[in-house]
Amino acid sequence: MRRTSRIVWIAVALVVLLGTSTGWSEELKVGAIGTLSGGGTEWGLALQRGMTIAVDEINAAGGVKAGGKSYTLKMVMYDDQYTAQGGTTAATRLVNVDGVKYIIGPVGSPPVLGTIAVTNPAKVVVLANGYSPKIMTPESKYNFRVQIPTDYFAPAVARWLRQAYPQMKKVGIISPNDAVGQTLAPLHVQAYHASKFDVVFDEKYDRGLKDFSPLITRMMARGAELLELDGNAPGEAGLMVKQSRQLGFKGVIIQTGGPGLEEIIRVAGPFAEGFLSYDLFDPTDPTVQGYVKGYRAKYDGPIPGISVMYYNATRILHEAFKKADSVDVEKVRAALEKLDGTSTIFGPVRWTGQERYGIRHQLLHDFFISEIKDGKVRIKARVAAGE
Repeated sequence: MRRTSRIVWIAVALVVLLGTSTGWSEELKVGAIGTLSGGGTEWGLALQRGMTIAVDEINAAGGVKAGGKSYTLKMVMYDDQYTAQGGTTAATRLVNVDGVKYIIGPVGSPPVLGTIAVTNPAKVVVLANGYSPKIMTPESKYNFRVQIPTDYFAPAVARWLRQAYPQMKKVGIISPNDAVGQTLAPLHVQAYHASKFDVVFDEKYDRGLKDFSPLITRMMARGAELLELDGNAPGEAGLMVKQSRQLGFKGVIIQTGGPGLEEIIRVAGPFAEGFLSYDLFDPTDPTVQGYVKGYRAKYDGPIPGISVMYYNATRILHEAFKKADSVDVEKVRAALEKLDGTSTIFGPVRWTGQERYGIRHQLLHDFFISEIKDGKVRIKARVAAGE
């Protein structure tokens, strides 16, 4: 009996010594919400991949060190189905079942609005992206938007189009008939008017529509020379591109928001040739080669810009843990607000939004115009987003 007790005590002592010398790592769950089914699947998969790369890098480097403890990040992700209800359901599960205090995603206004309806009252930090102005308000103290929205990039894109196509005058806009389209389409109209375009067609459709021929035919009858696809989900945008070309539309087609070029290539096939889109990064840029290497070590195919955005968001959250020297949500939230100048894959952190939204939680960054050429995504221009 005495020998058994001695063995037990030796084992306990070894555990204590090992724990002291190596630093036992606790698990820190970080939630992820993204579209893994439906028309926005490319966005959700991109988020998942970008966040996975960041989490793996952080853990390989020793995890999160805060408050004298070491934490291993664990990603817990749920599908939002690109709906507000899906965002609410996913957020409720993450908060009430998994107990997370930090969430990366979703992508897109419907699931983001559904998510923050749960997370703001629960005081859970969210780093997400959706273009609706309702996402960024003084009351949303725990919500940070990690991608510039339509009111930042639409005017810049319209100015670029004015310079690139000086003879073009007439624009047609097709957007979804929901809170997103109703909010964002007027911003596009305003941006095009400011750059001396005439918006001759501005109509909406119900999400899930497969046949856009009537809309496109009416737009062509108005003499539109440019088709603006707004922030439509990639699957639906791909159908619009394909059907527009099949109906004989010869003008420029651009999507100012919601980049999903690989899905558009898949859906539209050769009809995607010449399609233009707002995009998030240039894979040939020397400053992103570390990410490019990490992505290609894990995944095949082209690198979606949204994956880089959520890699960046996860890295920013890690920087906040370090700055706060804590995983306490209030301390981390405060640290996030003070990260200006911190180096990231997109350059130094720049928070803005106080004048527009009454809260300085909007990440500012440059962006790109991409073109589909010979079935591949090519960078056509880099554009600076103004304050």
